[in-house]
Amino acid sequence: MNKGSVITLNEKAVQNNIRFLKKKMGSKVRISSVVKANAYGHGIEQIVPLFQKAGIDHFSVFDYNEALRVSTSLLKPASIMIMGWIADNNIKDTIEKGFEFYIFNIKRLDLALKYSKLIKIKAKIHLEVETGMHRSGLNKEELNAAIKIILDNIDCFELVGFCTHLAGAESVSNHLRIQKQLKNYQKMLSILESNNLKPNYKHVANSAAAFVYPKTRMDMVRIGIMQYGFWPSMETFIFYVSNKLDRSDPLNRILSWKSEIMSIETVKTGEYIGYGISYLAQSDRITALIPIGYSIGYSRSLSNKGRVLIGGQRCGVIGLVNMNMIIADITNVPGAKVGDEVVIVGKQGDLEMKVSAFSDISNELNYEVLTHLSSALKRSVI
Repeated sequence: MNKGSVITLNEKAVQNNIRFLKKKMGSKVRISSVVKANAYGHGIEQIVPLFQKAGIDHFSVFDYNEALRVSTSLLKPASIMIMGWIADNNIKDTIEKGFEFYIFNIKRLDLALKYSKLIKIKAKIHLEVETGMHRSGLNKEELNAAIKIILDNIDCFELVGFCTHLAGAESVSNHLRIQKQLKNYQKMLSILESNNLKPNYKHVANSAAAFVYPKTRMDMVRIGIMQYGFWPSMETFIFYVSNKLDRSDPLNRILSWKSEIMSIETVKTGEYIGYGISYLAQSDRITALIPIGYSIGYSRSLSNKGRVLIGGQRCGVIGLVNMNMIIADITNVPGAKVGDEVVIVGKQGDLEMKVSAFSDISNELNYEVLTHLSSALKRSVI
């Protein structure tokens, strides 16, 4: 574990965000908390209990191993849904543990049937249909085949959900494509229901769709980025506040990332700083060495561009970002000393370093910046 820096998670921010989302979705819509990719970098083991305390009782993950991590992090029983990868030899355990899981091809349905019969436990399945994203899901022919298998073995399956994924609800440029997807979804749902199969939950919406296309909320929404305090895109935020007098952001960031100065050096005019010749001191400089680097999520693309907060001031990252270290210019921070706090993400005094400061410079999405945060970083709750 990297002890030179720490990520902190703000429990009050979690409660604020979940309260806001629940109010907007309404009491009839279940929120599935998406905690894939180590809970968007926040840490599954740390964030799941906080979400449960705030009223979440359904979690979505990408793979079987993430489902196991969620299950061991729960404060009380909750539903866990695997949206993606399960190795064939983990299907049996998935059913035994009561995990819900997507069926996006006939092979997985056949395996679910095989193991359900073997262990005499119903497989909790969500039929994912292909509506126009062309990534994963059952096409019309496969859906009909799946319906026949389920009807012929009705005691082996619990049809928990019927779902699809929308191709970019966060951008108005995808509007027509999404409208077509929704029509396709309804057609395929009609096929399902005409065979007297009714899922417990119909769900298509992620964070963006839940706000931009309210009709997509249906029975359940899969909320990812917004529960962590981020809007899926600026378009989504503008859409939300466009008809409101109060245009302040109702979401709070949960995550802060801090480190400390590990050494200080004075560099003379004309000397190069760090690897290579990317930074030449134009005047005498005082530099601070900080124990973070690209190995734990501070992108190399922030070389000579990034900023950190030290002593209540913004300090530039100079030279190339190393695997485990960065160098900051603290020439204008009087009294800076070894051990002083360095804020990479979060607040220090009246200043704040936002994740967007990274994404804007490095041309990465907020999602990328967050999920690149290493699991080796210590995470604690405040």
